[in-house]
Amino acid sequence: MSTRALMRKLEDFEGPRLVALGGALFGASFVLMKLLPARFMLERAVERDQLKPEATICESSSGTFGLALAMLAVQQGYRLILVSDWALDRHLHRRLIELGADVTIVDSPAASGGLQQARLDRLHIHLRDIAGSYWPSQYDNPDNPISYAKVAEQFIDRLGKVDCLVGPVGSGGSVSGISCYLRTLFADLYAIGVDTPNSVLFGQPSGKLNLSGLGGNILPRNVDHRQFDEVHWVTPAEAFHATHDLHRKHGLFMGPTSGAAYRVARWWAEANPGKTVVALFPDEGHRYVETVYDHEWLKAVAGWSKRPAEGPTTVSSPRSRMARWSRLPWERRTLHEVLAHAGDGDDAGPAAKS
Repeated sequence: MSTRALMRKLEDFEGPRLVALGGALFGASFVLMKLLPARFMLERAVERDQLKPEATICESSSGTFGLALAMLAVQQGYRLILVSDWALDRHLHRRLIELGADVTIVDSPAASGGLQQARLDRLHIHLRDIAGSYWPSQYDNPDNPISYAKVAEQFIDRLGKVDCLVGPVGSGGSVSGISCYLRTLFADLYAIGVDTPNSVLFGQPSGKLNLSGLGGNILPRNVDHRQFDEVHWVTPAEAFHATHDLHRKHGLFMGPTSGAAYRVARWWAEANPGKTVVALFPDEGHRYVETVYDHEWLKAVAGWSKRPAEGPTTVSSPRSRMARWSRLPWERRTLHEVLAHAGDGDDAGPAAKS
């Protein structure tokens, strides 16, 4: 069997299961969502002659995009160098090594941009020193959001009209890409991005991120702010509670980014009965067994002992201090437009129903 045929077999892991979660709320549950953009980027790179046979792929990742690349690289005969940091789960680290990836760990954050920038700085050294190396650049590569047209088509085939899409935002590819393609048929689609405090993606001041897979200290080009009608910031404790709810109530063993999306989607669905809502659940919970699913570990998480909020607080500015679940009407504006018209961030009130 050819290497391309082997890579194509991994398509069986790319698509989501659409799981009914009550009323017209559905969860799009992926085994490994990042396989789709990773495969598409590599195929396009080969077509453009940017990726040669047996070449070295270099990427910065501490999560599932790195795993997707490792699965594809071993089947296609590429060498893979991944630059990661302390947030890399030890079991995932072992799996990456088993798949033949060369994993470099960065310990010290850069003066600006934190560990993400430090990883990129190390990545550029590899790219400089290895002739013919290829960088997929998941945060800035336009093939990332383009790849999700396939997922939008699956939603339409299964559900017909989608009224609201809710998804966690990291690289920006999934929510930006899916909403863009859904709106070719449903112009009034309501898109909600889910972020976390201290993430710069939607204008928060940069700080330590305590929710793996969500947010970032560097703004990716693939975050198309004009796609979003509303943005929510969910704290780690609130995301972890929702992750447990998703498992206990629906049998979905997912990661905390999925929990955050579930919390927001359930709130919006309850406020808008009869509307078809799809929440994106990017990956399963196996790499969080010793953290999010460990009650001893959870005792040290700020806010874990408190009862989760029933709904978000509405803020006037992305710069607001967000000690709890918060939301801001985004209204499909650019980040510059939102920041230019934002309040001082001091006032907040109960969330208005959409």
